[in-house]
Amino acid sequence: MTRAADDAEVDPDTGLPIGRRLTDPSPARRPERRTLEGRYARLEPLEPGHHAAGLFAAATAPGAAARHRYLFAEVPTDPARHRATLDQLAASTDPLAFAVIDRATARVEGQQSFLRITPEHRTIEIGSIVWGPAIARTRVATEANYLFARYAFDALGYRRYEWKCDALNAPSRRAATRFGFRFEGLFRHHMIVKGRARDTAWYAMTIDDWPRLRAAYEAWLDPANFDAAGAQRARLAAALDASA
Repeated sequence: MTRAADDAEVDPDTGLPIGRRLTDPSPARRPERRTLEGRYARLEPLEPGHHAAGLFAAATAPGAAARHRYLFAEVPTDPARHRATLDQLAASTDPLAFAVIDRATARVEGQQSFLRITPEHRTIEIGSIVWGPAIARTRVATEANYLFARYAFDALGYRRYEWKCDALNAPSRRAATRFGFRFEGLFRHHMIVKGRARDTAWYAMTIDDWPRLRAAYEAWLDPANFDAAGAQRARLAAALDASA
């Protein structure tokens, strides 16, 4: 039985199935420009004067072409132009951009944004992700996503947290699955990006999923799960399986 069917009630006037009534249907709060602290990552509201140099270095580090292949942005080539782009982004509230700081080194190693923020429906998305090679596929990046999810669900009252990517972007799709997002389908011919057709893969986690996912993240992020070199002892997938 689908979640929609599980949640359905019966309209007494028509006999038709309808979604369950929410106890509190009021809008969620909009995310604010505030620092989100973790053990390994710190998310700081984007401040180009403070973050531009680090973000340029992370964006242009080895592997830059592959990291930008499926993004709207091209690999930056000029620091001044890149700074101008960041100035524009920092003035926006949707997307709302954050710099990702590796707390072990205090270096700026990437960026990510809240976007498509829809408080009236309590939905929000993580996107515009550029994690440099120093943090990609590490506990810093995993915690950066966790901090966004925790802020959205626990502090702001969202019911749905989304991840979308080009359907051909295999690394992004693997990351979504690893992080506990559920694949919901393809939007065919959804966009034209850099002159090329894009089908978009949609993933999400919901407020129903969050208690289990939060427990799995927190178990995985526990310092006891890492050796002295920072290598994981147990995979996040194992924590997610154990919490299912």
